Amino acid sequence: MNLNKIIASIFGIGFLKGGGTYAAIVTCGFIWLLWQSPVWQNPWYLFVITIIITLLGVYVSNKVEPDWGEDSSRVVIDEVAGMLIAVVFVPMNIYTLIGGLILFRFFDIVKPLGIRKMEALPSGTGVMMDDVLAGVYSNILVWVGYLLWLKFGG
Repeated sequence: MNLNKIIASIFGIGFLKGGGTYAAIVTCGFIWLLWQSPVWQNPWYLFVITIIITLLGVYVSNKVEPDWGEDSSRVVIDEVAGMLIAVVFVPMNIYTLIGGLILFRFFDIVKPLGIRKMEALPSGTGVMMDDVLAGVYSNILVWVGYLLWLKFGG
């Protein structure tokens, strides 16, 4: 297996049934570890990582498409990017992380509000952009939930 396939499948997670969900969960573990480290608690670090993963995802998705086909389920780097987007700049706690995961998987699976249209974009861009938009919607709703909790529950 070549490096592009290893990266696109996030070290083989994409070969599992339900690989997208597993990739999102593994990403949550990575995010949680970053949040625990004083060095990485600056949210701009997560933002930079998110940009790099998203651009890398477009690149490797383009590279594996000739072998794996268009928007292969083996490609799960898009779920990593989407999950990162779901929680970038949100308050760093277990509730926002779990809320981001649940919302992201909902939007990624159901694909409402124009998310499905993103898949029509060419090659790797289409592979990544539906998850990017799912992550954006998730992030917005995590913030709404957090602000409502502060107003009424906190």
